[in-house]
Amino acid sequence: MTDSVKKIVYAISANPPTWGHADIMMRAASKFDQLYWVAAINPKKDYLFSEKEKIEMMQSYVNYYKLDNVIVTSHRGTLIRFADQVGAEFLLRGLRNTSDFQKELELASGNRGIKKEIETICMYSKPHFATISSSLVRELASLGEKIDQYVIPSIAEKIKEKLI
Repeated sequence: MTDSVKKIVYAISANPPTWGHADIMMRAASKFDQLYWVAAINPKKDYLFSEKEKIEMMQSYVNYYKLDNVIVTSHRGTLIRFADQVGAEFLLRGLRNTSDFQKELELASGNRGIKKEIETICMYSKPHFATISSSLVRELASLGEKIDQYVIPSIAEKIKEKLI
């Protein structure tokens, strides 16, 4: 057994990141020496928030939990390649439901075909976070509803500024 640093990559495309994403990040950070929390950027998608804004929002959760082993960054392209570049042994995926499971299973198979040495592991959402999605948060905010239970308060304000 070596004393090497155990690294994991947790990528999200969330727009905005929610308490559910942050909870998985925080729980994984407690199990690994270093966690890369990555804003996955798909140039073919339109986002409410810019890449810079997403990174700032993700960092606000890291600061909230006072984690010093989490690096927040962004990446365009195949995440398995990013994981390889930073020396991570694992990709982390969050699961809320069976639909997530099917998508993640397909993604894990594809990633394994690219770099079989990097394992994909999944972490289940806590039950009270399982129904939260970024699209739900955006929709509720656009209707003027309170969203503080879904996102950190500073992010709730940013969402309201964008949508109202």
